[in-house]
Amino acid sequence: MIEECLVVEFGVTGDDCPLAAASRETGATVDARPPQLRRDDNALLRFSAGAKAGDLAATLDADDRIRYLHVSRADGRTNFRCLSKHPCVVHELTDAGFMAENLQYRGGAERHVGAVVGRDVLGGVLEAAAETVGVTLERLFPLGGEDDTAVAQRWDLTPAQEAAIRAALAAGYFSVPRGATATEVAADLGISKSAFLERLRRGQASLFEQVF
Repeated sequence: MIEECLVVEFGVTGDDCPLAAASRETGATVDARPPQLRRDDNALLRFSAGAKAGDLAATLDADDRIRYLHVSRADGRTNFRCLSKHPCVVHELTDAGFMAENLQYRGGAERHVGAVVGRDVLGGVLEAAAETVGVTLERLFPLGGEDDTAVAQRWDLTPAQEAAIRAALAAGYFSVPRGATATEVAADLGISKSAFLERLRRGQASLFEQVF
């Protein structure tokens, strides 16, 4: 049994995948779930964007590598689902043992956060990263109990609500005295103050209902 699990963050530059290219062209920040690879090597993608989502949708719709693009809106954020015919860098790392949890594309650069089980697996993942264009290890630290949650535990939050709560926590919005105003947190998210407060209230209400 392996007792050590490590949290790993990779930075990726120079990738020409559709999401990286679209974020570079439009300036949109894209938050994505790990892609699901099909047997035919096409990838199922699910992601969202706030500002410039319209430009992002138009750019992806014009990309021949993207098929079946579906766009919807929830809580002031735009959600996307599609099929990509282009291989993702994260697949190379996954094949070596990287368990991706969060992917972000901003200005053409990528941030992949996930975990590896044990340092032997980490060595294989780093070797795979060295053979992949523009992949660098940004952070590495042991997974602590406070960083982990039960797989069966699923909080019923939208991605936008979770992003609002996380941003508020990171900025000290819930601290006494406050470390940031609602206007400041909203600016960090690239949304209006009213949209931020609406997501925060809905997210808090959902969490409180589930906890209590």
